[in-house]
Amino acid sequence: MSVVVGYVATPEGEAALEAATVEARRRGVRLVVILSERGHRFGTDSGEIGAQADEVSRRLDESGLSFQVRQTMRGRDVAEDIISAALNEAGELIVIGLRRRSPVGKLILGSNAQRILLDAPCPVLAVKPPST
Repeated sequence: MSVVVGYVATPEGEAALEAATVEARRRGVRLVVILSERGHRFGTDSGEIGAQADEVSRRLDESGLSFQVRQTMRGRDVAEDIISAALNEAGELIVIGLRRRSPVGKLILGSNAQRILLDAPCPVLAVKPPST
């Protein structure tokens, strides 16, 4: 059994990782972190993605949880990677971070969050970062 979390190094990703860590600990299951290669949209190149994976692993080592950090493959569908991880790792819960988008942004851009919510094989917890 596991909790699967989609992670990008953004406030939304941090909120999702924090909530997923709490849920995995509460449930006594393994945490599977799906680190998106699509982070380059936010100014991250593939070298930085590797560094982010190392940082997430270091932080989770300190938590004492059983975990795995996976990087998505460039060109793959992030939503599909998260859903597949939940299927393959007996996911009890998927955790994703949400960000506010304009109505036009919702129309023009595809929504990974919507795909995950509609196609997930288990419950999905959608979190947002604390307001500043």
